[in-house]
Amino acid sequence: MPTRRAFLAACGQLTAAALLAACSGTSPGDSGEETPDPAALTVRPGSGQPTGPAPAPGTHPLGVAEDRDALLYVPPTLPAEGPVPLVVTLHGAGGDAEGGLAPLRGLADEHGLLLLSPASRGTTWDALGTGWGPDVDHVDRALREILGLLSVDPGRIAVAGFSDGASYALGLGLANGDLFSDVVAFSPGFVPSAPRTGRPPVFVSHGVDDEVLPVERTSRQIVPALREDGYEVTYREFDGGHTVPPEIAREAVDQLVRAGG
Repeated sequence: MPTRRAFLAACGQLTAAALLAACSGTSPGDSGEETPDPAALTVRPGSGQPTGPAPAPGTHPLGVAEDRDALLYVPPTLPAEGPVPLVVTLHGAGGDAEGGLAPLRGLADEHGLLLLSPASRGTTWDALGTGWGPDVDHVDRALREILGLLSVDPGRIAVAGFSDGASYALGLGLANGDLFSDVVAFSPGFVPSAPRTGRPPVFVSHGVDDEVLPVERTSRQIVPALREDGYEVTYREFDGGHTVPPEIAREAVDQLVRAGG
């Protein structure tokens, strides 16, 4: 995957200061002038209640794109009353919305979590190649559709992802920390640069035998930089490769559930 090769090659040339700047959404020599945030989502939960019946349990296309539509997964255990928790889950490179649901679908059934799985407009997420753009708009439209269908708890909207989706979850989640209550990154490669808001807690996991995104060049650099920047980070390394072990996914979701009370 070209984006991964380019990132891993660049890692060998970054100084510690440059790496921290990349992870914090700034770059050496920034003038301090405010610029529009290309990663900012505009949608926010409103105070009104959605009208109409809630979607039935199961997987539903949202109709926000003709090609590579976003999917909503409604668990059979969704609470009948009150605002509900939502996790935006992002697939890896070459994946699709159905693949984005896979790591958390069983846990969503267990805990009554809504899952929203957008699909990248290209083979991977925009900020990992050409820069923030159409994928931000797609996520925004998908979220707006969900918030019109269901009463979502504004304090329990998380973003999670695997591989390239994990990198995107970090960039998008930290750029919209006033929207996302938690950020979960399973085997990320880096943190795409963008201005940040809020301080959501972050969960990161990585396999020590990962040959796709080697841990030494990725999470072992990302996590200390985030902590130095003031984020609360839970970090789990595991014996294995480029995957999401069930026990790791469970710990991440358990943390989301506990945080939501």
